[in-house]
Amino acid sequence: MYTVDICHLYPDLLNLYGDMGNIIALKKRCEWRGIQANIHNVSLGENFTPENFDIIFLGGGQDYEQEIIKDDFLNNKGNEIRNAIEYGKVFLCICGGYQLLGKYYRTWDGKEMEFLGALNLWTIGCKKRMIGNMVFECEFLISEDFNGRVVGFENHSGKTYLGPEIKPLGRVIKGYGNNGEDGFEGAVYKNTYCSYSHGSLLPKNPRLTDYLISLALKQKYKDFTSLDKLDDSIEEKARISVIRNVLR
Repeated sequence: MYTVDICHLYPDLLNLYGDMGNIIALKKRCEWRGIQANIHNVSLGENFTPENFDIIFLGGGQDYEQEIIKDDFLNNKGNEIRNAIEYGKVFLCICGGYQLLGKYYRTWDGKEMEFLGALNLWTIGCKKRMIGNMVFECEFLISEDFNGRVVGFENHSGKTYLGPEIKPLGRVIKGYGNNGEDGFEGAVYKNTYCSYSHGSLLPKNPRLTDYLISLALKQKYKDFTSLDKLDDSIEEKARISVIRNVLR
């Protein structure tokens, strides 16, 4: 039996808008295929050993929660996180977790906070909130039977900009995405995937969920080739319904 070990970083503090749903989606889609999924919660002051994990998830939080974890994230776990990203460990990071991987956050009135700098990206705060349902297209998900469209919900006031070696996660079809200016959403660097889509990103988008699980299994098992197909007819109807509502 294949096994996937999933690390949820700061589950008690970074779980804005139900980001926990992404962990549940990863676990259930593994279990439905007979793959054992173990969830490991790692929070403040606890050791983070990336070699023990196959997928690492970092959710979002408000400024208050991000301030609480900042010292532990940067100074206690920072080197391990940077090394794991460079090594190619699979990460999924949402909103505040996405921003924390970047170089800095500059508030709208000019105050600058240094972040981890694991990814060459940065965020500038603005007074206007970018909020609402969104649709974007992930080129790496496009196949003969899938158009690559992903649905999500964004709520952020930070505008994120990508350095030259960081690819966007997708092209915005409806919504703001990274900054409401360049038409891109999220970031990809090696096997680290970042998005402003909160909470139900993976439950709403099983193709993306399976993509991350496959990446992790290919790294862990030499004999792994592909995931068994599941009956996603209900999930697909829900995804298409949301897309129609957002785009009309």
